Amino acid sequence: MVKFTILLRKRADLSHDEFVTYHKTKHAPLFISLPEVQQHVRRYVQCHSLPIALPGMPPQAYDGITELWFDNEAAMGQVFMSERYLALVRPDEAKFLDMGGCGFLVCSENPVL
Repeated sequence: MVKFTILLRKRADLSHDEFVTYHKTKHAPLFISLPEVQQHVRRYVQCHSLPIALPGMPPQAYDGITELWFDNEAAMGQVFMSERYLALVRPDEAKFLDMGGCGFLVCSENPVL
C-alpha cells in the first residue's frame, strides 16, 4: 500500500473557514467524481488544522492535509496523470491552495500503536 500525503497551505486571500468549506464541499466531490479515483483510490481523508497553539512548539506550518491510499505507485500515476485529473481537478486546486506553499510525501506506513 502506498500513501500520498499532501501538506496543504491555503491561498492568502481566503480565510481558514473559506478554505475548509471549499476543500470539503467543492474540491472533494470533484475529485471523487473521476472514474480513475473511484477505481484506484482505496481511502481518502481530509484533515484541517485547529486553532491550537502548543507550548514550546512553533506555529502550525500548514492549513490541512490530504491523505490518499493506493495499491501501488502505478495506481497513483493512473489518477494524477489522467487527462480528466489534469483538465478538471488540477485547475481547481489553484482556487483554494497556495500551490507553491504545499508539500507532499509518497511513502509506506509503519503502524506503531
